[in-house]
Amino acid sequence: MTTPTLDPPILIEDGRGMGRLIEDLREQKEVAVDTEADSFYSYHEKVCLVQITVEERDYLVDPLAPGVDLAPLGEVLADPDTVKVFHDSEYDVLLMKRVYGFRFANLFDTRVAAATLGTQSPGLASVIEAQFGVQLDKSQQRSNWSKRPLTEQQIRYARLDTHYLLPLMRALRTQLEERGRMMVLESECRRLEALESVEPAFRPDDFVRVKGVRTLTPVERQALRELFALRDTLARESNAPPFRVMNNQVLLELARRRPRNEKRLGAVHGFSPRMVRRFGDQVLAALERARELGPLRKLPSLPKRDGTEGLAEVEVELFDRLKRWRKRASETQGIESSYLLNRHVMSRLAQVRPQDESALAGTEGLCPWQLEMFGEELLEIVADFERDVAAGAIPRERPWRRRR
Repeated sequence: MTTPTLDPPILIEDGRGMGRLIEDLREQKEVAVDTEADSFYSYHEKVCLVQITVEERDYLVDPLAPGVDLAPLGEVLADPDTVKVFHDSEYDVLLMKRVYGFRFANLFDTRVAAATLGTQSPGLASVIEAQFGVQLDKSQQRSNWSKRPLTEQQIRYARLDTHYLLPLMRALRTQLEERGRMMVLESECRRLEALESVEPAFRPDDFVRVKGVRTLTPVERQALRELFALRDTLARESNAPPFRVMNNQVLLELARRRPRNEKRLGAVHGFSPRMVRRFGDQVLAALERARELGPLRKLPSLPKRDGTEGLAEVEVELFDRLKRWRKRASETQGIESSYLLNRHVMSRLAQVRPQDESALAGTEGLCPWQLEMFGEELLEIVADFERDVAAGAIPRERPWRRRR
């Protein structure tokens, strides 16, 4: 089934329209919300559109229009008496917290709900098609949302991101209640509400995440690090995402060839004459700095993203056992593993190593339903682990991997 014909959305492009919208929202108990940003086109990401649906009305709010003040929307989002329905809300929540300082209460995330019910493809288009037989056009996902005026395609795309969320929420809530899984959704949504947004900070050592860095020689690594830092400076100054300044393949090629003049710089594949004119001198200066610094013989270590950052070797072993148990439990329960037990809680369990129910219940982030459903299994995993440690089957700290 294709998308049915709908009434046009209501465009909010001035203060008067915003006032009418807020009056409407204050009368509602359920509000669907989504956002569009311009991270694919800007270094300094901003909110370019806010989609809102109440009852059968779809609103598109233009925060870039003169006279549109989103502050009153923050009051609605923070109102605990109004359900705010998002799909995959983490990005939206963090973005609006960072840009506007908004707070959130009474979220209902339909992606979380779908994944808690065992949906293997919980993306919005898949879930909407499964529930309502409607196919959403996702071709505008990487559209330039900061450009005005919005195209008819963008408008049609944007309004559908929230149009079906309220009936979807009701359908999924009924299924969650029937299967006794509302507590999973609620605990994850409370976690999402409490997320704290921090301004992203550039770290030169993140160059090690560039695919192909481990194929470079020490001299080439140093060159890549200096080029990586320069690219961020150029991107920030021009308000463009780094990949639009120079993509990673160009950085790697520059690091390998390390040209010493503009002629050789222009011969590097992917480094256009326009790039030579705009910042060729700065690239050559960065490569010269790398030569002066000398070879980078050891790649820097970065914070781990898997939940094991800061854990001792013996604690990593317990974390891995918990992770393997979680995978099995996820398959048995049909609940996405991260909602069953997230990595932050597993990390705390690996550090605390609770010996009894009281200590387990005191683990920060562990919810009562998790304690009730899995408490005995978690304590058994810890007990088996402690027996192996006592028997010497698990080294307390391996000599080649010291705790930092």
